[in-house]
Amino acid sequence: MATEAVNADTNATDEATSDATADADADEAVDADGTSGTDARADEAATEADAVTGPEADTGSVTAEAVPDDMVGRTEGSQREPGDVPGAEPLGVARDEPADATAGATTDKAPREDRADEAEDRDESADPDGERPAPDQATAVFRALPPHVDQPTTTLKLGDRDTRNPAPGAGTDSAVGTGTGSAGAVAASGVGSGRASGAPTDAATSRTPASAPVEREQERTSKFVALKPLDEPSTPRRPAPTPSWAADAAAVPVPGARTAGPAETSALPTASPERTTQQPLPPRPPLDLLAELTNTPPPRETPLRTAARRVKIWTPLVLLLVIVFAVAQFLRPLPEPSLVLTAKSTYAFQGEDIALPWPEEGQGWMDVNGVGTMDEFGEQKPVPIGSVAKAMTAYVILKEHPLKPGADGASIPVDAKAEQEGGLDAEGESTLNTLKEGDKISQKDAIAAIMIPSANNIARLLARWDSSEKEFVEKMNQAAKDLGMKNTTYTDPSGLKETTVSSAEDQVKLGNALVRMKALTDITRLPVWTDQTGKEWHNYNRLVPYDNAIGIKTGSTTKAGGNLLFAATKEVGGETAIVVGAVLGQHKPPIIDTVNAVSKTAVIAAQDGVKASTVLKKGAVVGHVDDGLGIRTPVVVTKDVSAVGFAGHTVKLELTGDGGELAHQAAAGTRVGTLTVGDGKGGAIEVPVALQDAKSEPGLGTKLTRVG
Repeated sequence: MATEAVNADTNATDEATSDATADADADEAVDADGTSGTDARADEAATEADAVTGPEADTGSVTAEAVPDDMVGRTEGSQREPGDVPGAEPLGVARDEPADATAGATTDKAPREDRADEAEDRDESADPDGERPAPDQATAVFRALPPHVDQPTTTLKLGDRDTRNPAPGAGTDSAVGTGTGSAGAVAASGVGSGRASGAPTDAATSRTPASAPVEREQERTSKFVALKPLDEPSTPRRPAPTPSWAADAAAVPVPGARTAGPAETSALPTASPERTTQQPLPPRPPLDLLAELTNTPPPRETPLRTAARRVKIWTPLVLLLVIVFAVAQFLRPLPEPSLVLTAKSTYAFQGEDIALPWPEEGQGWMDVNGVGTMDEFGEQKPVPIGSVAKAMTAYVILKEHPLKPGADGASIPVDAKAEQEGGLDAEGESTLNTLKEGDKISQKDAIAAIMIPSANNIARLLARWDSSEKEFVEKMNQAAKDLGMKNTTYTDPSGLKETTVSSAEDQVKLGNALVRMKALTDITRLPVWTDQTGKEWHNYNRLVPYDNAIGIKTGSTTKAGGNLLFAATKEVGGETAIVVGAVLGQHKPPIIDTVNAVSKTAVIAAQDGVKASTVLKKGAVVGHVDDGLGIRTPVVVTKDVSAVGFAGHTVKLELTGDGGELAHQAAAGTRVGTLTVGDGKGGAIEVPVALQDAKSEPGLGTKLTRVG
């Protein structure tokens, strides 16, 4: 580390000895550390001052009180006075180096010729422009002047800078520091160590006083230690600009100072920058890396360039997404077309509600099959129904063993129990007593036997043929539950037990299902049935064959009274309407005749109340086919639509398909469904509907832009 010192030359008692020493010092070349001979002489003078000051040299403290007033703030090589710089304060000589740090150190001397060669070598490594870079480190040690030294000094003001020798820690441009006491230490970069480098030494100022001991060469303590190999190649570095005051100081000659020669000037070492380990840098943006590889700096970032770059990046991605979306839309299956009703969903018949003529006791219910309830009377509660229970027996048998109209069906063997129970007619029970064990009876005749003469033994025979009487009763109750008969309970297949109960409403629900079984109504509409032996049996339902009556079943017991489940047809509006009714709990004797009489009055009134009304004309638009992509093709009825009903009643309209999938492409007039007027059961009116216009498959634009 480079430091400066105040010239410590003292007056010598022996002039000849001092002159010889001064001549030798002037010829010293740069030592091993690259420090000039003038700096070495400054160290020798500082060593002599240490020898004179005594204990203060050992402690390394600053000694400033012995410096004469005219030397304060002056350095050799400058004639500037303290008064030249406004506000300048006297500077002392600072010394912070402990004495023991230089004890035993010696100064190596080299022959004059070697030193000259070395100076020339170093001069060749200097900056080509003639500017010498500052040394990397200087190791000169400061020494205090003896109190009696009278040496001319050059005044430096506080804040003045010298660039010839950098001070420790100040780089190449250090300021003059202040010392302690009345004499401060001069710390200015590039000023020299007390006198100008290479200046001639004044004999009057370099003599040692007579009282000072002659310093031996071995007692010199200044030694320059290289901090790194001198042969390491150094990188030339341009020094900092020299302040104006330093240039002025160098231009003014100092009395008694010797000017440094070319060899001494070129022998100063060249500083090289300290090598450091560079830390890894964060990853750079791709554009910066590309610019570095192509040796082209990236363009300056602007909003326009940012927008253009984003367009270049996102445009291909957006185009790719659009293509993928278009292909997916084109290949995606088309939605299934649906049939939608646009006409009114109901139609109300004009007139007041119908009130049928009902008996004074019991309960009754009347429906128009497939249309709705026309009228009712009495409390709908469970009551014994007698042989009307055989209607459920026939229903379960035909459900389990379907029978086509006019066919005989399965052959059922007659067992001993059926023959035995046939003899109960003597006790007033209705039976078929013409059958013997081992005989066979057809399914059709067995149904006729239980519906016309109401044979109890045949009803139980059918239950055993199907499964067993107990299991069959369970099937009867399950069928009632399926039909919505909430007030009905069956305990035997014949209805002889009074625990078999139901209501008029529930029995009409069963009758609406029975009138749709043509194999059954073909039997129940017969006034007389002849068994296999040729014996005729009259139908207990006296309504048939009058007034288009079609049965269904009578039932009577002392507990239940007279009961009848009946049905009759009515031709109206080109359609056949069926009225279904039930009357229960008629106890006026003869009970079977009474129930037939009151039922006949009610059924005739119901037939008169049924009428047809034109709801829609042929060609009327009732809906459309929606392909699910916004294209709707109208559909029309293919003939007049007449609804069957009665005054005060409202019927429903429903548009349904024919069971298959609707096509995406079809010609005009193609049938696509059915319009149903009513509840969709029995007497409901059904009319075909067709496309009003041709239906075409959706185009490419529609396929690509569809959302659903």
